Amino acid sequence: MAKIRVGVAGYGTIGQRLADGVALQDDMELVGVADIAPTLSIRALRENDMIGANNVKYDLYLVDGADRGAFDGYDIPVAGTFEELCRKVDIMLDSSPGGVGVKNKELYQKVGVKAIFQGGEKNSVADVFFHGYANYEKGVGQNYLKLTSCNTTGLIRAVDCLDRLFGIEKVAITIIRRVADPGDYHRGLTNALQIDKAPSHQAVDLMTIMPHVEATGILVHTPVTHGHIITVIATAKDGKKITREQAIEAFRKHPRIRTVTIDEGFKGNASLFKYARDLGNRRGDMYEIGLWEDSVVESGNDIMFAINIPQESVTIPETIDGIRAAMKMQLTREEGTARTNECLRIGRFK
Repeated sequence: MAKIRVGVAGYGTIGQRLADGVALQDDMELVGVADIAPTLSIRALRENDMIGANNVKYDLYLVDGADRGAFDGYDIPVAGTFEELCRKVDIMLDSSPGGVGVKNKELYQKVGVKAIFQGGEKNSVADVFFHGYANYEKGVGQNYLKLTSCNTTGLIRAVDCLDRLFGIEKVAITIIRRVADPGDYHRGLTNALQIDKAPSHQAVDLMTIMPHVEATGILVHTPVTHGHIITVIATAKDGKKITREQAIEAFRKHPRIRTVTIDEGFKGNASLFKYARDLGNRRGDMYEIGLWEDSVVESGNDIMFAINIPQESVTIPETIDGIRAAMKMQLTREEGTARTNECLRIGRFK
């Protein structure tokens, strides 16, 4: 079977990692990446001789409005135009800044190529609001998918895990949200916490993906850059009680959930970030969410727990799932997520 040809639009925080994720798939080919300026990310790629993950060469294409001379000034090779890239691929992964993806869609429709958009775009850009575990089958064969945000992606992993075993009626969440990505200079808090109006969009998005679950949430911006932490209180249907032991056992079995404890040294988000670097993971990334077993407690019939969201990389596996669904590579959630996990080596610690 021929490999699925994939392109990436926008080589920023998410785009870099999408390209790496595709390069690691043994049944996909990364045709190229597209961007508008010789950013530090592009210059770093050039310094590595345009070689990315899995020893794959990343060809660069320029979007409309790019200054070719600026790339030439850094001796960055250019393979062609954005439209030329789109005509070479089966599907585009669009990680352009919010609002740009919907404009790019006009080109995707013109050349007849499928696309997957990241969380910065409005849901209306796509046929399906997609999550690899919660609604994989809805994405099968669709032309345009939109991924959930980083927080929503990790949150749904955990809630879906319990829902499939016990049936979840409602969840209440509190998101302790990093205020910016590392290297992001345009915004930030210095010595304050900032609260958003409730409900948070993550709770609303969860209900869109999992309409049988009622959700509400509060979001607090925090002056850190590595990872979010979400606390969750989940209520099972029909007054059913979920015990601490049952919840931990379920979480331990999920390939994309890494259960940890404080006594092991995982004291917070920084511990998980450092551990990913110690593992030798590219860019210090971790595809799995961290879940503290110490945080899993019973409150009446409810179960409470806390998870860590590695915001720069958590959506990559679900995006790869989206390729598999849209291109009909695997038709079921079980088959699609398993192939993604295998190629990304997710769950090898289980």
